[in-house]
Amino acid sequence: MDATIFLNASQVVTCAGPARARRGTEMSQLETLTSAAVVVIGEQIAEVGPQSRLRERYRAAREIDCAGGVLTPGLVDSHTHAIFGRARSDEQERRAAGLDYMEIAKHGGGIHASVRDLRTRTEEELFSLARSRLVRLASYGITTVEVKSGYGLTLDDEVKTLRVIARLASQLPMRIIPTFLGAHEIPLEHRESDHSREAYVDLLVGEMIPRVADERLARFADVFCEKGVYTVPESRRILQAAHAHGLRLKLHADELSASGGAELAAELGATSADHLGAVSQAGIAALAESPTVATLLPGTMLFLGKTTRAPARQLIEAGVPVALATDFNPGTSPTPNLPLILTLGVSQLHLSVAEAVLAATVNGAAALAITDSVGQLTPGFSADLALFEMGDIRELPYWYGDRRCLGTWVRGKTCHPSHLRVT
Repeated sequence: MDATIFLNASQVVTCAGPARARRGTEMSQLETLTSAAVVVIGEQIAEVGPQSRLRERYRAAREIDCAGGVLTPGLVDSHTHAIFGRARSDEQERRAAGLDYMEIAKHGGGIHASVRDLRTRTEEELFSLARSRLVRLASYGITTVEVKSGYGLTLDDEVKTLRVIARLASQLPMRIIPTFLGAHEIPLEHRESDHSREAYVDLLVGEMIPRVADERLARFADVFCEKGVYTVPESRRILQAAHAHGLRLKLHADELSASGGAELAAELGATSADHLGAVSQAGIAALAESPTVATLLPGTMLFLGKTTRAPARQLIEAGVPVALATDFNPGTSPTPNLPLILTLGVSQLHLSVAEAVLAATVNGAAALAITDSVGQLTPGFSADLALFEMGDIRELPYWYGDRRCLGTWVRGKTCHPSHLRVT
């Protein structure tokens, strides 16, 4: 089979290690090679090693000249809401005027505004809008992206959204992981009474989840467990139903207040608990004793103007595996730039560069339960690579906001176009 060899990188950052989430001091152990090459055969990494030796061994291979850039595993963005209609730039002005997130939501803004908009859109409109966004995500070095539903909040509109995600996954070279988030909010039409609210939870459990599972439209189910949204008992009921139908579990947990979401994620063995801006000490302790990955979304807290941050150092020191993701969405984190999130990880969450890089590769893959094949440049792993215009991996979070990605490859095939010399 034809081979491709990546040559002349200033550094090859392999992230090599156990095929599982990294915890504690493991998150500081980032293998970075110099004078190294990477050989790809078919869809997999075949060899990583000294360039002189591999170039001699694979004389007939197609060569990709990395021109002194840094070669890494493709970045993994494990939390996005990329299927939406219009932007919500008006809400940023409202926040600047003093309204907070929950106040905007109570007046029909926030998630409800995106729900009203999405319900008017056709699948074709949503596909076209999302396709351009995912292409932009890829241009920042992202090769794997999780995409949630959650702006439909009816059976038909949630299914419509998930079908768009499936179509994107079939037509784009990126690896796209679908998540069902029908429990993103209580729809306004179900907020009239406790009985009406319970009726929507019944709909989620009795109709939506079985339909999504039967049609294999999602790998994960997610719930926004937060004061004013879904309670812990409601979240538990929804997630237990999802688990019974074969879906893996995620939670939006403790974003704005310590609501018990982290403890619930640990109790249910969720793959990830996301946000955690207000996680309690009890929540940290529970996560430390569980397999759950803590996915931190510092772009959201920054955009909302919050002065508090997720306690990344406490989580790592407690032994909780930490991932970083964009939370790309129209209201609270409208950025496709995962390297910028690494900048925030270093400058605001006080992660080391090694911790930030592993949080966006191996641990991002762990947050999607795909560490057996994604997240490191190791023989046998998927040939998902990203090349950045820089001489040292420490520059990835340093050039904040800048797009330094020259190219990406997914399963050995070009994903983000590059102008590299190929011979």
